[in-house]
Parts: sequence; C-alpha cells; structure tokens
Amino acid sequence: MEDKKIRSFHDLDVYQNSYGAMLIVYKEIMPKLPKEEEYDLKDQLRRSTKAIPRLIAEGHSKRHQKRGFQKYIDDSLAESNETIVSLSQARDLYANYVDTKLCNELIDRYDKISRQLYNLALAWDKFNRRSRKTTNDSSYTTV
Repeated sequence: MEDKKIRSFHDLDVYQNSYGAMLIVYKEIMPKLPKEEEYDLKDQLRRSTKAIPRLIAEGHSKRHQKRGFQKYIDDSLAESNETIVSLSQARDLYANYVDTKLCNELIDRYDKISRQLYNLALAWDKFNRRSRKTTNDSSYTTV
C-alpha cells in the first residue's frame, strides 16, 4: 500500500468516511423519522453525525500539541459510537419509517469509522512519542 501525504484533515480517510456517512444520515434517515422524534432521536443524530468530522478537523489543527489531537480523536470516537446507538434505535423503533437495510449499512460504516479513529489514536500516540521535538532545539528525538 502506498503511503499518502496528509496535508490537511481532508486527506484523512476517516474524515472523508464520516463526512460522507453524515450526508446519508441527513438525507435518507432523519427526514423519515416521525415528528415526535424531532427533539430527541433526530436531534441526537443531527448533533453526533455532524460532530465527528468537525472534531477530526479541529483536532488536526491541534496536532502539534502533546495531547491536543488525541483528545479530539477520542471525542470523535465517542460521537461515532453514540451515532451507532442512535441508528440502532431508529432501525429497531421505527422499522416502518426508515430503511432498515440502510440503517444496518450505516451502523457498519460507523463501526468502521470508530475502528479507524481508534487506530488513528494509537498510531498518533506512537508517532508522537517517537518523533517529539526536544525543547532545546528543532531536532527530533526518540523518546
């Protein structure tokens, strides 16, 4: 596999996957939920699906900080897991309203996103320990 250069958060596969999944949830799932879920399940899906790519983007801008990026990736993972639960609830409570097959596909997609975020957090922690700059100069050191 060829290594890709990461120049911005747009280059992260997990960002692209979470943004694409969010669009599907907005266009295909939320409009089909019943009106009584406007301020509960719909609102929760609205917030958690939008939060994931936002947190990834914000975290990427703080990647130079010791724990900055890690915190945002951890928060993204929590939002992704929350989205899985909300999609499961939509599927199980409102099978007459939503496409249950699509819900299952989205649950699988968000499960993959959660795994990508977990692996990114592990990889970032290893990278950060290995190539942290020293405080004395601009050279890299192994910690």
